[in-house]
Amino acid sequence: MAEPTFQKLRFHHVGIPITDDLPADSYNAALKMHATGYFDSPYAMEWMKFDTDSNLPEIIRKQPHIGYVVDDLQQAINGRHVVLKPSSPCEGVTVAFVLEGRDLIEFLQFDKPEAEVWPHSNKFMLECL
Repeated sequence: MAEPTFQKLRFHHVGIPITDDLPADSYNAALKMHATGYFDSPYAMEWMKFDTDSNLPEIIRKQPHIGYVVDDLQQAINGRHVVLKPSSPCEGVTVAFVLEGRDLIEFLQFDKPEAEVWPHSNKFMLECL
């Protein structure tokens, strides 16, 4: 396995799977996932409920994760334990999930400005060094 390489991470969101119904959610039929919260506040919290027949890995459906934006997704996942290979939940962004010990991490790479993919005018932007 190749040695992991490091690059700048930009905080994006916290994803929290739940089993309760979500009020005023959006639905992604391809992922069989309901989500809410990300656009409701500036704090980048995403609450997710998955259909029982969702094909996403169980760890993604049950464990909270942290999402970071990276400039090079392939470099970010190189040498890491990948639990979801790069895929595109919608046009303009590619994501992958890795497991680091107990930590579930989602890496996101945008092909165009995020504001064009997911407009969110009041979201705080925090950069991690």
